[in-house]
Amino acid sequence: MNKPLRRIAIFCGLLILSLMIRDNWLQYVRADELNTNEHNRRVQIERFAHERGNIITADGQTITGSTETTGNDFKYKRVWKDGPMWSPVTGYDSQAFGATQLENLEDGILSGTDNRLFFDRTMSMFTGDKKKGGNVITTLNSKAQKAAFEGLGDKKGAVAAIDPRTGAILALASTPSYDPSTFAGNSKKDSEAYNALQKKADPNDPMLNRALRQTYPPGSTFKVVTAAAALENGLYSGIDDPTKSPVPYILPDTAHQPLNNEGNIPCENATLKVALQYSCNTVFGKISADLGNDKMKAEAEKFGFNKEIFNPVRTDASVFPKDNRPQNAMAGIGQASNRATPLQMAMVAAAVANDGKLMKPYMVDQLQTPNVDVLSKTQPEQMSQPMSAATAQKVQKMMEFVVTDGTGKAGQIDGVTVGGKTGTAQHGVDNSGNPYAWFISYAKSGDGSPVAVAVVIEGSDTTRDDIAGGKLAAPIAKNVMKAVLDSKK
Repeated sequence: MNKPLRRIAIFCGLLILSLMIRDNWLQYVRADELNTNEHNRRVQIERFAHERGNIITADGQTITGSTETTGNDFKYKRVWKDGPMWSPVTGYDSQAFGATQLENLEDGILSGTDNRLFFDRTMSMFTGDKKKGGNVITTLNSKAQKAAFEGLGDKKGAVAAIDPRTGAILALASTPSYDPSTFAGNSKKDSEAYNALQKKADPNDPMLNRALRQTYPPGSTFKVVTAAAALENGLYSGIDDPTKSPVPYILPDTAHQPLNNEGNIPCENATLKVALQYSCNTVFGKISADLGNDKMKAEAEKFGFNKEIFNPVRTDASVFPKDNRPQNAMAGIGQASNRATPLQMAMVAAAVANDGKLMKPYMVDQLQTPNVDVLSKTQPEQMSQPMSAATAQKVQKMMEFVVTDGTGKAGQIDGVTVGGKTGTAQHGVDNSGNPYAWFISYAKSGDGSPVAVAVVIEGSDTTRDDIAGGKLAAPIAKNVMKAVLDSKK
C-alpha cells in the first residue's frame, strides 16, 4: 500500500475508533444520566405510553388507576379514587409536575421500569400482552382511612394510626387536602389547578402532609413520655407513689415564674396516676426538671424524636431539644421547643400498647408484578425499646384510667379497653393563637392492641374556650380505632 492510502486508512480507522468510543460512552457510561435527564422527552413519552400499576389498600381496595388522554404525545395519565382522602398516602404523579411520595418512591414498580420486572417486560414482547406496571400493596385500612378523613372534615389537622404489634401504618389523613387527579395531565388547566394549590395561592397549604411533614407542640400528650422517663429512671417506683409536687411549681433557675395547672384540680403531691388523669402541669414539669435535660432527651429519642423516619416516605424529625432547666421543665409538658408530628405521637401510644417495644412504621406491605406475583414483602422490624414491659404496663394502667375516669372519656368504646391521653397545646407568641387539640390512644382486643392513633386539630371553627383534645380530637380517634376493630371481626 502506498503512503497516501495508508494515511487515509489510518485516519479512517481513527474516526471509526472514535465513533465506537463515543457510542459506548453514551450507551454505557452516561446511559443513566441521559435516561433521567429532564429534557429527554422520549423517556417521559415511554413512561406514559402504558397503564401505570396500582396502589392498593391492605383490604384490597384499588385507590388509583390510569386513563387515556388526547391532545399530546402522552397516552395515559394517572387518576385517583377519592383523591383528597388518599393523597397523603399516595402523593401525586403528574405529566407536568413529576411525582411525590409512594408514586415517586415506587415509580420503578408502578411504571414497569424496575429491573425486577425485566422478565415480565421480555415475556410481553413475545406474548403481545399490553405492557403495564406492577402494583404496590399498602398497609392502609380503607375503613380506618375513611373514618380519619371524614372525622377531620373541614377542620385543619391530621390523623396517624399504627398497628403497634407490627408498625404497619393503618391510616394517614391530612386536611385540608387536594385531589391529585386535577393536575395529573399536561394542559393549561392542569397547571392552573396545581398553582392554585400552592401555599402562596392558598394559605391553608392543602398540599402539606400534616401527618408526616408538620410538627406541633404535643402538649399534654407528651406527659406519657415524661411518665415513662420517671419510671424508667427510678424517680418513682409505682404509679400510686406521691410525687411531692407543689402547686404552683416554680420553674427552676427563676425567682418567681410559676407553672400552673388548668383549673382547680387535685395536683398537689398527686400520684403519677392522678396526675395523668387530671393532666397536672406541675407534676410533669417537676419530673422533667428533676430528671434533667439529658435523661429526658434520651427517653424521647428512644421513642423516635430527633431523627427523620422513612416509612418509606420521609417523615420530618420530631424535636425534643437540648435546653436550659426552665425550658426543659416546659418541654416535659409538651411545650417550649418540644415539637412532634402526628405519626410520632402515634408511635408513642403504640410503644406503650406493645409493652414497651416500638416497631418501625411502614406503609408498603408488598410489591407485585403486573400478574400479581409477589416481588417483595416487608417484614416487621423493631425500632427501639423505649421502656421495659413492666414500665409499659404501668403506663397502660395510667392511660386507661384517663379514659375511664379522666379527660379522655370521649375515647371510650363499648366492650373495649382503651388507653389515651388528651392534650391542648399552646402556640403563638404569649399563647396568642388558638391552641392545638390532641388525643393519642390505643385499643386492646383479644390478641393484643391492633391499633394506636394520634389526632391533632390545628384549626377549626370551634371557639377558643371550647378547644380541647377531649372534645375535638378524641371522638375522631375513637372512630378510627373502632373501624380497625370492626374490620378484624
